[in-house]
Amino acid sequence: MENLFDLSGKVAVVTGTSRGLGQYFGRALAQAGADLVITSRDVSRLSEFQEEIEALGRRALPIKLDVLNESDIENMVRLAVAEYGRIDILVNNAGLNIRRPAAEVTWKDWDTVLNTNLKGSFFVAQAVGKVMIERRYGRIINIGSCTCVFGMEGIGPYCASRGGVLQMSRSLAAEWGRHGITVNVLAPGWFQTAQNKVLYDNKPWLEYITDRIPLGRPGQPNDLDGAVIFLASDASAYVTGQILLVDGGFTTGATRAIVETKSQPK
Repeated sequence: MENLFDLSGKVAVVTGTSRGLGQYFGRALAQAGADLVITSRDVSRLSEFQEEIEALGRRALPIKLDVLNESDIENMVRLAVAEYGRIDILVNNAGLNIRRPAAEVTWKDWDTVLNTNLKGSFFVAQAVGKVMIERRYGRIINIGSCTCVFGMEGIGPYCASRGGVLQMSRSLAAEWGRHGITVNVLAPGWFQTAQNKVLYDNKPWLEYITDRIPLGRPGQPNDLDGAVIFLASDASAYVTGQILLVDGGFTTGATRAIVETKSQPK
């Protein structure tokens, strides 16, 4: 049987690859055979990752991209198509968070988070989607989080943006399915990145979160590999408009409990 997870010959755009989850996703896709377009607002920060991908025997084209800049988005797509002739996969990863109590959130905070995470994701998907529509093939993976499906205190704008990403993805899936394009959300649970390092430095918080995860630990980088490869590959050809939570069971709402086993009288 043909290897449904093989990405050889495919071209994947992964946004926000200067650090963190973007690099996890790009690395996994390259290891599965894909050539990459890697992006950052500061293209100089991509050189080390570019070398890493090329050492795997894959190509990596670094391009400057600010997802809030329409010209940047158009230029990224133009350069990607000029280099590779196609875009098969989009991993819409670029995003940010501002942590602040709801009563202290400013208009600027709200606009910064929503514009980057939601507006930026939509217009990158739109620009890449136009190329995919012409070829009648595409895999769009919008990166969300557990907050696509539940709320958390102190990050109201972020939760709103991630909920919006899920609904946006469902809308695009409904509209672009006829063109051979699937659109899904990959929602990681608790993975340590530069963005949330301050939380992981807080031992009581880490113990609390770990206790909420049925598998008993936060995520490790390779825990996302299978999910992103699945959604990028032909293995998911009949999967669209869905959310795939990779969270160790966090969103079950469970907490671990000590169960005492007492011997029963015979």
